[in-house]
Amino acid sequence: MLVYQDLLTGDELLSDSFPYKEIENGMLWEVDGKWVVKGSVDVDIGANPSAEGGEEDEGVDDTAVKVVDIVDTFRLQEQPPFDKKQFVTYMKRYIKLLTPKLDEEKQALFKKHIEGATKFLLSKLSDLQFFVGESMHDDGSLVFAYYKDGATDPTFLYFAYGLKEIKC
Repeated sequence: MLVYQDLLTGDELLSDSFPYKEIENGMLWEVDGKWVVKGSVDVDIGANPSAEGGEEDEGVDDTAVKVVDIVDTFRLQEQPPFDKKQFVTYMKRYIKLLTPKLDEEKQALFKKHIEGATKFLLSKLSDLQFFVGESMHDDGSLVFAYYKDGATDPTFLYFAYGLKEIKC
């Protein structure tokens, strides 16, 4: 199994259990999330409660909740939305922090294509949800989620060059 960690914070943000598609010249990974039910599950065992003398529900605590699989699995923490100025400020700082951690070849590609990826994200800014890793570190990579037209499940966007592949 492969786990993808944030290159800046070490937070686990994704694994190969969630297939991705490269977009924006390989700068971003697009990953489909799913709403799932987590917690207790009502199982009908076929017993007839009235025949068993149990007229009432026995007060089972139903703790089932709907969560997005990626958010739950990697304990992503939602952040308040950014306006355009805040987002541009974040991107400048992120580029400054990430660039020295990349090898020369990746640095060149990153510098060449990150502007296009930034413009792509800016075009969707009002539709994005923002997440950070479990440590909630300010300098880490953001994970973005949005709903494609008519979709009921969110699509996540990751900065590909900000992830480090770890074999488990």
